[in-house]
Amino acid sequence: MSDETTSSPSPAPAKKKQNLGWMEWMRGWSSVFGEILFQRITASHLENPLPLPSVNDLTCVVTGSTSGIGRETARQLAEAGAHVVMAVRNTKAAQELILQWQNEWSGKGLPLNIEAMEIDLLSLDSVARFAEAFNARLGPLHVLINNAGMFAMGEAQKFSEEGYEQHMQVNHLAPALLSVLLLPSLIRGSPSRIINVNSVMHSVGFVDPDDMNVVSGRRKYSSLIGYSSSKLAQIMFSSILFKKLPLETGVSVVCLSPGVVLTNVARDLSRILQALYAVIPYFIFSPQEGCRSSLFSATDPQIPEYWETLKNDDWPVCPFISQDCRPANPSEEAHNTETAQRVWEKTLELVGLPLDAVEKLIEGENIQCRYGAQHE
Repeated sequence: MSDETTSSPSPAPAKKKQNLGWMEWMRGWSSVFGEILFQRITASHLENPLPLPSVNDLTCVVTGSTSGIGRETARQLAEAGAHVVMAVRNTKAAQELILQWQNEWSGKGLPLNIEAMEIDLLSLDSVARFAEAFNARLGPLHVLINNAGMFAMGEAQKFSEEGYEQHMQVNHLAPALLSVLLLPSLIRGSPSRIINVNSVMHSVGFVDPDDMNVVSGRRKYSSLIGYSSSKLAQIMFSSILFKKLPLETGVSVVCLSPGVVLTNVARDLSRILQALYAVIPYFIFSPQEGCRSSLFSATDPQIPEYWETLKNDDWPVCPFISQDCRPANPSEEAHNTETAQRVWEKTLELVGLPLDAVEKLIEGENIQCRYGAQHE
């Protein structure tokens, strides 16, 4: 008999996943609706504001800290005694806030140890320059809170100066670059934490590593797709970073949901969600309530223990804290380790870092980045 008649046919290549399956999509929206409807009930055990442990020896960087959740996070950390660096685009607004907070705090204790540094997440060059300036201090960083984000509800697709879709850059690429570049300071501050303010909306997100900017035409762009995809990409990247950081570094990586927090960005949501937003006073968190999971993740002494337990169990995703300050499990797609690895590699390529950047920084070596002062 000929080889043609005896050989087995080659298996057909696996079909590339183009989007969430309908069951995943349904489960994702169920998570979104559940958080909106029940977050006040599930978080009813939390005090507001959240009491904080002693943070007198901590240096904390909080991005996007002139408004919303970030503003509350920075203020409460400073009032609890931390040295807070407000990483913001508008340093003038930050300085005005600092003066206001100092006046309000006068007579209650020592002056707040808080300062502002400029960063623009829509410019990767600005992100790299911020990291260079902070690392040049040769001091420790104990907590990096990647709080800043955007959800340009209903707006047309827009791109950063580097040519990346704005949601993907602000919500994922820029925080990823900042987290990696600040590793030398985070290692000096060990035990330290990288805290990523994520969203339950990651549950309806899908990331194509070959089309992270949603420009191929395979998916029709909407701000909802841009936002949810960027939040899922952040969890996937954080999960690989979680695996790559040895326990000996003492650097924990955590993603969290702040809950559904009061904003005016509801016009691009479905009619059902818009109807829910009409009863905002009951269902939706204030920024002070929304910052509790950030503050908990940044300061609770059990977070490093939880991180260590998940690493020892070879858990496929990084720790995720829900709006009620309890451990939660991110979406099924967030557990897709193959896609997560590809997102990791593509992210490092887009932000101009070598694939072995983390390993080199852990060893104390210098790395080359496509952005920042070193490439002027």
